[in-house]
Amino acid sequence: MSELSGLFVVKPESATATKGKDITFVAKVDSSNLLRKPNMKWLKGKWLDLGSKAGKHLQFKESYDRNTKIYTYEMSIIKVVDGDAGGYRCEVTSKDKCDSCTFEVTVQAVQEEQQDNILEAFKRSGDAGEDAGDLDFSALLKKREKKQEEVKEEVDVWEILKAAKPCDYEKIAFEYGITDLRGMLKRLKKMKKVEPKKSDAFLKKLDSAYSVDKGKKIHLTVEVADPDVQVKWLKNGQEIKPSAKYVFESVGNRRTLTINKCNLSDDAAYECVVGEEKSFTEVFVKEPPVTITKLLDDVHTVVGERVEFEVEVSEEGANVKWMKDGVELTRESAGSKYRFKKDGKRHILIINEATKEDIGMYHVFTNGGESKAELEVEDKELQVLQSIADLTVKSAEQAVFKCEVSDEKVTGKWFKDGVEVQPSDRIKMTHIGRTHKLTIDDVKPSDAGDYTFVPDGYAISLSAKLNFLEIKIDYVPRQDPPKIHLDTSSTGSKNTLTVVAGNKLRFDVEITGEPAPTVSWMKGDQVVAEAEGRVRVETRKTLSSFVIEGAEKEDEGYYSITVTNPAGEDKAKLFVRVVDVPNPPENVKCTSVGEDSAMITWDPPAFDGGVPIKGYLMERKKVGSSRWTKLNFDVYESTTYEAKKMIEGVLYEMRVFAVNGIGISQPSGNSKPFMPIAPTSEPTRLTVDDVTDTTCALKWRPPEKIGAGGIDGYIIEYCKEGSDQWVQANEEPVVKNQYRVKGLPVGEKMLFRVVAVNIAGRSPPATLSQAVTIREIMEHPKIRLPRHLRTKLITFVGEKVNLVIPFQGKPRPVVTWFRDGVPLEDKTVGTRTSEVDTILFIRSAERTHSGKYTLSVQIENMSDSADIHIQVVEKPGPPIDVHITEVWGFNVALEWKPPKDNGNCEIIGYTIEKADMKTKEWFMVYEHNRRPSCTVSDLVMGNEYSFRVYSENICGLSEMPGVSKNTAVITKTGLAYNPSPFKEKDITHSPKFTAPLVDRSVVAGYSTAISCAVRGYPKPKIIWMKNNMIIGEDPKYLMQNKQGVLTLNIRKPSMFDGGRYSCRAINDLGQDEVECKLEVRAVQEKAEEAKK
Repeated sequence: MSELSGLFVVKPESATATKGKDITFVAKVDSSNLLRKPNMKWLKGKWLDLGSKAGKHLQFKESYDRNTKIYTYEMSIIKVVDGDAGGYRCEVTSKDKCDSCTFEVTVQAVQEEQQDNILEAFKRSGDAGEDAGDLDFSALLKKREKKQEEVKEEVDVWEILKAAKPCDYEKIAFEYGITDLRGMLKRLKKMKKVEPKKSDAFLKKLDSAYSVDKGKKIHLTVEVADPDVQVKWLKNGQEIKPSAKYVFESVGNRRTLTINKCNLSDDAAYECVVGEEKSFTEVFVKEPPVTITKLLDDVHTVVGERVEFEVEVSEEGANVKWMKDGVELTRESAGSKYRFKKDGKRHILIINEATKEDIGMYHVFTNGGESKAELEVEDKELQVLQSIADLTVKSAEQAVFKCEVSDEKVTGKWFKDGVEVQPSDRIKMTHIGRTHKLTIDDVKPSDAGDYTFVPDGYAISLSAKLNFLEIKIDYVPRQDPPKIHLDTSSTGSKNTLTVVAGNKLRFDVEITGEPAPTVSWMKGDQVVAEAEGRVRVETRKTLSSFVIEGAEKEDEGYYSITVTNPAGEDKAKLFVRVVDVPNPPENVKCTSVGEDSAMITWDPPAFDGGVPIKGYLMERKKVGSSRWTKLNFDVYESTTYEAKKMIEGVLYEMRVFAVNGIGISQPSGNSKPFMPIAPTSEPTRLTVDDVTDTTCALKWRPPEKIGAGGIDGYIIEYCKEGSDQWVQANEEPVVKNQYRVKGLPVGEKMLFRVVAVNIAGRSPPATLSQAVTIREIMEHPKIRLPRHLRTKLITFVGEKVNLVIPFQGKPRPVVTWFRDGVPLEDKTVGTRTSEVDTILFIRSAERTHSGKYTLSVQIENMSDSADIHIQVVEKPGPPIDVHITEVWGFNVALEWKPPKDNGNCEIIGYTIEKADMKTKEWFMVYEHNRRPSCTVSDLVMGNEYSFRVYSENICGLSEMPGVSKNTAVITKTGLAYNPSPFKEKDITHSPKFTAPLVDRSVVAGYSTAISCAVRGYPKPKIIWMKNNMIIGEDPKYLMQNKQGVLTLNIRKPSMFDGGRYSCRAINDLGQDEVECKLEVRAVQEKAEEAKK
């Protein structure tokens, strides 16, 4: 986190800039206490980095004073515009320090000394020659005068000129001081608006332009004068055909073109064509802003490596702009240095081989966002795999200096005593892969010296010494026994050589003796060859070198060296130990998981590389991902590790690396996928539901916290009070939230607990707070009779009867059913009894099932009983002996007797109907009549009636009625009806127009009609006249008369069809007449008026 500190010596201050002028802001930073150069940013608003806007309008400058150690930063705004106004901020940062300051920029307009009036453009000046007239110096005098002029109200002269007549132009120009009359007339002509030509085909044209978002739909609508006309739609001059993309609609006068799912190809010019007239418009398709969904990441690399900057945007195919330090990168300017790649929404900037010049800040821009990242490039370290060794050679022998570095591309130079070695016939320099050799043939004494190899571009050097061995001849022969001089002090162990697998081992053994001894190297019984093979011996007079190129594990073992000459023999033994990185750890597995953790174990590698294992490195990843995450950076010594900070419910894999003193092993095989899942919390509300002599029923609620692992079931355990030996009651987890534990000892006090089980293991237990005594509790028998059975149960014939009656009692009571005091033995009535209730059911009820049913529950000498009354009912029979007892006036008295079969329930009423013997149609007179008699009134005189009666109970009306045996005749009383004679109304009258003709003005060539309405009886004769001349059977006219509405249709009238039209209606009682004026206009009339 950067620390806010006062770094500014001079801060930029708020200022007011004049529009069109330049302005500069200065900031100074003291760097005397800073470790590195400060970084300055100029910002506008909250986030807009002005560094990316550098150019002609914005310029930045930076300078440094070595004496005062002060950096000076300048920002210049060239030719200020209105958009430059606002709040600005400059920020300076340097490692862990930062500082910032804000300032405001206000833009004001240029203050003109002359009056800001467009009329000044038309006043003559002295530059026009003879036409200018006398010079006017009043303007110069006004500049020097300080007098306050009266403020005059501004007058818009152009509005006055546009409204005035041409003959008044000269007068207005003189009044307002306009001397350039010709220039005024030219400007006035441009300002006059040309009235658009009114279209005959279009009532409403398309707008000049439409705008629509990409992916949306747009409607282009016009209104035409003729509702039956056909239109054409064109796109860039090509006719559009209807499709799913383009939909045409025609409703009345409206014509609509709908463009669905607009894209950039729909950004075009469109036309609607009616005949020879057209309506134009343009459609602009707006693309939504492209945002950056995955930002750039900073990159730290070494010289020569490939670098990729990757960004992901919100839309495929979007264009992005790449910039480096404010300079745009394009395919043309980048050349082969940069490559640009697109992959769907991903955009990648690739630098093939990074150099120091590529260090900087890289930006990527879209039209809806930006992102930046920094690239840091460091020099690549060069590793020396094999250094050059000192050589001692005789005259005329060959000397070979050889070294090996890590980079094949690295070149270098050889130096002897600081002077570069030049190749010749005797001296050769080779570079093959990572190996560099200097070979000197026919060594001379002058070749002795210090030889150095210096890699190009790296500040390292490899040196060795070439010793020239002179041969001396002793004239006195000497004989010294051979001697082996071993020097293994550098290996740390006596007579033991250690080499890393794959590296080169060279061990020089000094040998003395006269004459020169013979050297023999052996591994076991095998002789090591000289000067050839991967394992070889290089022997000189006093030096024997044991060499192993690319040591392997098989090279490990005991080696012996034997030197002999005539004077004697000497032997020595060596042990060569080959060490390597260890093998990968084995058997990586997850032993247990938690909510966000997992316990991982593994076995040590089978081979430790010959060096003790220092520890292990662990990595994990999500299943399906290719990205491994390191879990530790310091070696972890144990083979059990608890991985934390994982997401519950996500599958993970683990792998382990072994580390010894040589290096890091290959990764182990991936562990089986595992999922961090926590056990659930303990079950809740554990209670005892029931206890018998040998069982105990428990019930509980699910845990409050379950997690992603869910619940596989529950385990129930019990133990005796005072013991801690818990016994599992169920072999498999139970899914339900209740369980009965069986086989418990009678009279013992038992404790119970329940645990939830899932893939993560067992939850904490839920334990009963008190022990439970296993003894059945005596409970008196009692019947819990439902409320609706406490009264008589009435049901219909044929319906089902299913009565569930709960009871209680311990031990289980004996249940007995009785009917009318006798044990129930009817096979059509079934019973079923459980531990807590009994059921009485009848599949199809009959009237014989009615009666009193008694339920009895008994435990030893204790019992309880309940009576249930069932009544099965059906519809009643018809009433009997229905007859008419008396008829008087318009009334009839009826009587009857109740039905023989009342349906096993009370008769609640009767329904009486009557029928006229003529029509035989029945009509209801009374319903729900309680008494077996009634009086029927309001009968019609002269008719004969019959009556029928239905009986009714709670099931409804009887199927059949009881019909009266006799009929009732309502006799006439001699009343007669004398209607008045009918008098016909006179409806004749003379013609009268109720709707007159109306004056009309029509366009020539378009059919028209005139209408009126007339009323009269007898039907009048209709005569149409034009200019008082009767219109005959002219096919140009069509006369219609519909229900008194008169219409004269004129087919495509011409200019000669104008005039006064009249309509006359005549009958025997008189006549009436109406008239109107019809004006016929030419089609070209509007065009001629516009030209005038």
